[in-house]
This record gives sequence, structure tokens and C-alpha cells, in this order.
Amino acid sequence: MTTTNIPARHLGELVVSAQGLGCMGMSHGYGQSDDAQSAATINRALDLGVSMLDTSDFYGAGHNEELIGRAIAGRRDEVVLATKFGFANRLGEPTAIRGDAAYVREACDASLRRLGVDHIDLYYQHRVDPDVPIEETVGAMAELVAAGKVRHLGLSEASAATLRRAHAVHPIAALQSEWSLWTRDLEHETAAVCRELGIGLVPFSPLGRGFLTGRYTSVKGLPESDVRRSQPRFADGNLEQNLAIVERLDALAAEKGVSAGQLALAWVQHRGDDVVPIPGTRREKYLEENLGALAVELTEEDLAAIDAAAPADRVAGTRYDASSMTFVNR
Repeated sequence: MTTTNIPARHLGELVVSAQGLGCMGMSHGYGQSDDAQSAATINRALDLGVSMLDTSDFYGAGHNEELIGRAIAGRRDEVVLATKFGFANRLGEPTAIRGDAAYVREACDASLRRLGVDHIDLYYQHRVDPDVPIEETVGAMAELVAAGKVRHLGLSEASAATLRRAHAVHPIAALQSEWSLWTRDLEHETAAVCRELGIGLVPFSPLGRGFLTGRYTSVKGLPESDVRRSQPRFADGNLEQNLAIVERLDALAAEKGVSAGQLALAWVQHRGDDVVPIPGTRREKYLEENLGALAVELTEEDLAAIDAAAPADRVAGTRYDASSMTFVNR
């Protein structure tokens, strides 16, 4: 077994590797996947020193949790296991968010069964339920901590105001939200509140759903079920403008002898010692490339050049469609 020297970072009081592995794409969103290949990638991540695996009960309607449970059998003590609840619907159904206490308990027990474990290290509310006070939701999550079923609590895509209310009920270890060179909403207010309260930041899609790697110049080659086909930033007109950003990043990356994806991911890693991105991949090749970003050193001049190459106000299109955007920053 080969273990790399991946530095540790803190999410509240939870210690994790400085980069985690997002597992959503192994079951959801990006077309058909291969369970054997995904399990090999998970185990390779553990071999290389990645400790945090991120999933949700929504990904593949529970399939992703089952996949991870099988993959980590016999290696549970090497894993900081993070999962989420909140989407009460199944794929293809109208979106339904639930945060009521009864559902919190029900969802946790179901996740434990699928994962095949006796506790979850980091349990997130996937999206905030606008019809249930966050105090009720986090209160129920706190009961799970007291029962030993959960170790630490998190929220995903929550607003600064919601974080304050939640943290007053029980310490919140982490906020998981989208953060990358083309999604910088957190920087307006939320990141500052997280740091004030000692809440770690877990950026998902730090590579812009793979777009910032430069591997995608069109949606034509993507599977029909790939979610990027319906996302505004990949739509005609927006895509061309966003490709110009990637071209500038690629030029900067070439100067440093790294890939555009590694440069974009290194930028996220440099947002602070309380930032733990979770780039997702199904393949060992890209896992290892992503981990290479940890070795990329960026000076203040480098960071300024990256910001100039990828200014937030030049990104074309919202990250989700109008309906899905209503579920973020609640």
C-alpha cells in the first residue's frame, strides 16, 4: 500500500485530509458508470492518503451509499465518511426538500443501513427546508450525535444567516457549497461567517463540473443523461464565453508546468487552511491528477494572474436552472 503525505486540515474539530473525494458521479449525474472501476478509485484514494469520502442518500437513489459501503468494507477506520439527507424525492420526481425531525431520523437510519456502518462521521443537510425552522432540523441532527449515530454536523448551500441559527443549536463542523473559479458566491458573506464561527468549508465542483480542466468544449459528446446538458453555463452562447476563461487558465498552467485543472484546483486549495475541496472522479487517473494540485505552490502574483484570467463577472450563465437556484443560499 502506498500512502502519500497529504496534509491534514480541520473542519471544526474534525480532522480530514486536505482534499477529499466526491463520489456523486459514480452513481449520478454524468451518465453510466462502472461499480468496479469506482470501487477501485475509492480504494486508490485511501491508499494515497485521502481520508474523506463524500456521498448523499440522493445520489443514484441510495446506490452511491451502497457502493461506498461495499468499497470501504474492512477499511472503515481509514475513512471520514460524509453523507447528506434532505432530498425526499427520487430521480425524475418533483423536487421535495424535508428537514422535519422525523425525516432526519428516518434518513439517517436508512443511510447507516446502506453504508453498512454504525456511525456517520459528518452528516449534512443537503438543502435547507424553507418550511421547517433550521432549529428543528439541527436539533434532530444533534439528537443523532447524542445517540452515537453521527459524529459531526454540516449544512450544504446554506446562507450566512441560517448558519448562525444552526450553529447556535449545535456546533456546525462544515459548510459544503459550490466554490471554484467560476462559482464564487461564498466570498460575499458566507465564508467570513464560517470563519467567525469556526466552520470549515468544503467546496464541491471545484473544477466547475470538469469544465475548468479544459476537457469539455461541447456537450455533444456527453451522454444524454449527463446533467451538464441542461446547465446554463454549458448552453450555446454561454459555453463559448466560458471557454475563453479556460484558454487563459491553460496558458497560465502551461507556464507552471501543470494542467489547467490542477491550477484551478490549487486556487481553491489556497483559499485557506479551513478549505477542503472534494473534486469528484470515477477514474484513478484523474484522482491522481487532482491530488497533484496539492503540490502546486502559488505566489500572490500567481493568484492575481489567475483572478485576472478568470474574473467572476465574466462567467456566462448561472450554475443551475432557475428552479434549482431557488434551493441554494437559503
